[in-house]
Amino acid sequence: MNYAQLLIPDFSLILCGYLVCRYTALNRSVWEPLEKLVYFFLFPVLLFQSIVKSPLDVHAASSLIGAGLLLSLAGVLLAYSLPYLPWLGRHIDVREHAASAQTSFRFNSFIGLAVAERLAGNEGLQLIAVLIGVCVPLMNMAAVWPMARHSQRGFWGELVRNPLILATASGLVASLLGFTLPPWLGPTLGRIGNSAIVLGLLAAGAGMQLGHLSQAKSLSVAVLSIRHLFMPLVALGLSLAFGLSPVQATILLAFSALPTASSAYVLAARMGYNGGFVAGLVTLSTLLGMASLPFALGVLR
Repeated sequence: MNYAQLLIPDFSLILCGYLVCRYTALNRSVWEPLEKLVYFFLFPVLLFQSIVKSPLDVHAASSLIGAGLLLSLAGVLLAYSLPYLPWLGRHIDVREHAASAQTSFRFNSFIGLAVAERLAGNEGLQLIAVLIGVCVPLMNMAAVWPMARHSQRGFWGELVRNPLILATASGLVASLLGFTLPPWLGPTLGRIGNSAIVLGLLAAGAGMQLGHLSQAKSLSVAVLSIRHLFMPLVALGLSLAFGLSPVQATILLAFSALPTASSAYVLAARMGYNGGFVAGLVTLSTLLGMASLPFALGVLR
């Protein structure tokens, strides 16, 4: 499988957003309202639909769920530990870390769904849907916490108002209760979800400021190393420890090596942080995914 072909469209959209914002009349005054539309409406609909459209069989995938939650927790703990590492902490700005920590453990659900379907068909889609359903709420809470803490905002207040967390939590509850989308509503939600991916990546490109990456080189290397090197290694250990089936192990390894979530930029920008820096990390993560996916699925598997 050519994994680069799955990632080139996302990278191309980020590049288009960057070029359009910098070299046309569609400047930041156009993109800021668009970010709000993506954050408050389009992405929540995408997350809810992704979780609900595939049945959540908790019993059949209990081992995969346990491995996925531990993998997510490992990514969160590694990201949170960076400022406390003696050789690294003194080079890290706390606000930059608060905004960028999420890129260490969050993932691009759209690419994950595409990869899972290519790897294992409908079974792969169901397994990746299980991981999305149980891991995204944890990851979104972990993404919000440091930014709420360093901006002196109440964490629980930010949590209950965060549209991404509300969408994933409600989608998980609906899936567990057996709720299914009406056939007539599916196509509409599908188009909304597709537009969320496209506009979210364009907005990330429009907000990208690659100069910020050179100002925080140590932090950039650290968070992307967690996402693209350490997470796949942890996934390999967990797949062996939990005795996952070959298909489950493959999906967990793919899950661990995905590029970071494109909505990371929107979340950081909307909470008042350096969105340009996070957008640069999203771009680099998309490029690194072309190496980490073959590493996880071709070498580790």
